[in-house]
Amino acid sequence: MSFKRRSLQGAAILVAAVPFAVGAAWALQAAPQQARPAQQAPAAAPPPTGQPAPVAPTPKPVQQPALSNGAPPPEPAPPPAADPVPAKPVATAPVKPAEPAKRGRYGVAIIQALDKVTTETMRFEVPVGQPIRYKTLVFTARACEVTAADELAPDQIAYLTIDTQPKALPGRAAPAGRQVFKGWMYASSPGLNPLEHPVYDAWLIACKTSAPVAAGPSK
Repeated sequence: MSFKRRSLQGAAILVAAVPFAVGAAWALQAAPQQARPAQQAPAAAPPPTGQPAPVAPTPKPVQQPALSNGAPPPEPAPPPAADPVPAKPVATAPVKPAEPAKRGRYGVAIIQALDKVTTETMRFEVPVGQPIRYKTLVFTARACEVTAADELAPDQIAYLTIDTQPKALPGRAAPAGRQVFKGWMYASSPGLNPLEHPVYDAWLIACKTSAPVAAGPSK
């Protein structure tokens, strides 16, 4: 009985050892295959002598994307140009400005005066530089001119001084005179610079060249 029991135990141990042996054999067979190095691909053979080498393809230009509004992208700015050499200034003769037209000058101013008390009017001539009396007023013309052709408004103007000199009464000295007007009078605008006097008004009529006998009294 003991012999049979030992035989059964040995057979069981043998049956159990068979799978381990098979697995070990399979592992030994697979190990060399995994250890083998991978074979490298053979290098490309050089082209045979006499045949041209292949030409590399030319790369295509990269197209720039269009803007969002559909317009093509702006061209790159050109490189800045070098500063030009300044040219030497050419000497030119100075341009002489045109001379303005001169006013015509006359020797006589024609004056019209009004006595506001008696409503009497008188027109008389005042030669330039010569005093002329009208009642208690003495007129002296310093200049009488006509505007030039390039002036906007044609006119005749006279520079006058007017003094008041009352006549001396019998047996009495003449009172001192005083100046009542000094400035330019304009024939086309009598109210522009008028004589301001409580009794008399006076204004310029025109300018003339010759000086006949004065119409106003000179005494």
